[in-house]
Amino acid sequence: MTSETNVRIVDQRAPEDHGRPFLPGAGKTWLLPFYDTFSRLADVRRLHERVAQLAGIAPGQTVVDVGCGTGNLSLAVLAAQPDAHVTGLDPDDDALRRAARKAQRRGVSLTLARGYADRIPAEDATLDHVISSLALHHVDDDGRAGFAYDALRALRPGGKVTVVDFGGPASGTDGTHQDAHGHGPAHGLRHLPGLSRMVRLIRSRAAKSPVVSRNFDNGLVTLLADAGFTDAREVEHLDHRFGRVTFVQATRP
Repeated sequence: MTSETNVRIVDQRAPEDHGRPFLPGAGKTWLLPFYDTFSRLADVRRLHERVAQLAGIAPGQTVVDVGCGTGNLSLAVLAAQPDAHVTGLDPDDDALRRAARKAQRRGVSLTLARGYADRIPAEDATLDHVISSLALHHVDDDGRAGFAYDALRALRPGGKVTVVDFGGPASGTDGTHQDAHGHGPAHGLRHLPGLSRMVRLIRSRAAKSPVVSRNFDNGLVTLLADAGFTDAREVEHLDHRFGRVTFVQATRP
């Protein structure tokens, strides 16, 4: 592993992207300072670590984390494989600055690119992996299709896309379903009633949201397959505290 670290933020937006709207990862801009605390208490880290495991990233491979937010999935990848070359992509400049500070504290190298899911910062056929966590449900239909086609463009033959997001049947709206470890959605948060209520609210909204509903019935698998990926499939799913989530992978032919 290299002893040198380099953390930088670059602007990858096209001229027409300046002023383009986006939905912040926390839903509201003012909630960003609480995003990492809430994610930690809600056990989102487990999802990030599982994506890193499923992707199977090797030393020296190139990775773009689409919708990286404050960098938690990117940092999970670097924890699992310190010699990967990771770029986090997100339109939220404030979130990227938080990601940069976290990477600097951890002493890892990370490139952070300000941009959108349908404009992946890579030349044609140069990436080994495209990954994403709980981000695509924030993206509109055109952006989702653009993401799938651009991931196909940017990946090398044999490269993989690995995504975790809300998906599967719209179950758990009453907050009683358990996750893969037998824990209810507010398990571990009972001593924090405000956060527990927030988890139940997010779970209910996710299950009922017309935006999230695009991921149900193998919506993410269909999205990738329609773009030209082979072997697009759900590899895992679980009932997380936020709701049913699905892990989807596909390979660039």
